[in-house]
Amino acid sequence: MQPHTYGFRFTGEHQKRVAGLYAIGKETQIHQSYQWDGLVREEKDIIVFQYTLSGQGAIRIGNEEHRLDKGKAFIVKVPSDHCYYLPKESSEWEFIYITTFGQEMEHFYRSIVEKKGNIIELDRHANPIKHIERVIDKVRSAGIHHSYEASGYAYTFMMELMQYLEYGSSSLNELPIAIAKAVSYIEANYSDDLSLDDIVSVSEVSKYHFIRLFSKTMNKTPIQYVTKVRLEKAVELLQTTNLPIEEIAYETGFQSGNYFSKVFKQYFNTSPGKYRHSKGHMPVNRLFFN
Repeated sequence: MQPHTYGFRFTGEHQKRVAGLYAIGKETQIHQSYQWDGLVREEKDIIVFQYTLSGQGAIRIGNEEHRLDKGKAFIVKVPSDHCYYLPKESSEWEFIYITTFGQEMEHFYRSIVEKKGNIIELDRHANPIKHIERVIDKVRSAGIHHSYEASGYAYTFMMELMQYLEYGSSSLNELPIAIAKAVSYIEANYSDDLSLDDIVSVSEVSKYHFIRLFSKTMNKTPIQYVTKVRLEKAVELLQTTNLPIEEIAYETGFQSGNYFSKVFKQYFNTSPGKYRHSKGHMPVNRLFFN
């Protein structure tokens, strides 16, 4: 699988004071030579978060060894006494990562480690993981071209992670029954002309209570969640099929190709056509700068 790894070197003091995005990417490692020692790296004062999608990796933190199976992540600061690597018993390690820096990022990092430690387990569909994937898609299709945009992505990731660790997963098994029913219904019927009343009726609770509970639980209104699911399905079709834009719009529940393109551009900052055309041509390890 071709890796998608991106680095950022923007100017702007706000990055050091608040948040900066240093690197982000998705990789599959198959060679035992892969390892990063936190005491000999050239980078300084960066925070690395790395999440296992499949296979197995490993990390040594101090004198403790940790296996990184699917669903496990680590968060460490460079420099520090750690080393992550592909262990001998593993033939493959697929992961995504985000590397940030800044005084606020360090503050949140210390808080996470004090409360949860360096090893974290997350649901595959947890918001922090989806955020990383969305940013990778955005960078691959349209790039990031100034420090404020990059800082926003870094800060949002840390807020999503803090929220996840404090309030827990939003997996279907842990959602309130009414919300789980609604989410399942949306994900099974996103291509239909869904109305709020349709979704409420599945939940079997009052409309007022449902809207309030859904927004609190999912951090989105029901209709915003429908749009999110539709866009995720549309991105998948853009990446894996040659269907016309208009057909993808209808298959994913949008009223028209024009409306789909408008919503897509608001979300990804590029048109569906440009996204499809450019996603295969963005160079690996591209460095963005101003």
